[in-house]
Amino acid sequence: MGLPFRGIYSATKGALELVTEAYRMELKQFGIRMCSLAPGDYATNIASGRYHSPVGEDSPYRDTYGKSLELIDRHVNEAEPPDPVGQKVLQILKKSNPAVHYTVGSPLQRFSLTLKRLLPDKIYERLLLNHYKL
Repeated sequence: MGLPFRGIYSATKGALELVTEAYRMELKQFGIRMCSLAPGDYATNIASGRYHSPVGEDSPYRDTYGKSLELIDRHVNEAEPPDPVGQKVLQILKKSNPAVHYTVGSPLQRFSLTLKRLLPDKIYERLLLNHYKL
């Protein structure tokens, strides 16, 4: 499920997961082990380099897009430092047989991934719409 106003970002993360799965199988014969790591929100400067599409005064997206960006930025600004990501990378590097995919993030973010797998798409979509106040 993509995140509102971050469709390309969501698609890229999804594509990386699929490419990891394919390359893992292709590279196995050479003893190369591959996995993906999907980090949640951490306090970094990612928002400072984010490109914001211009939204005109008369755009029907003006309010929802602005509010979504504020919420996204707040999540990053209020997040923990990214130390757990580095710790997870070190744990993965020490594994002789890593899993296909790893995640690291707040308990809510990790629980959200579980809900996505368990709930019907439309119910999960409703939860996201509520979370992003859309």
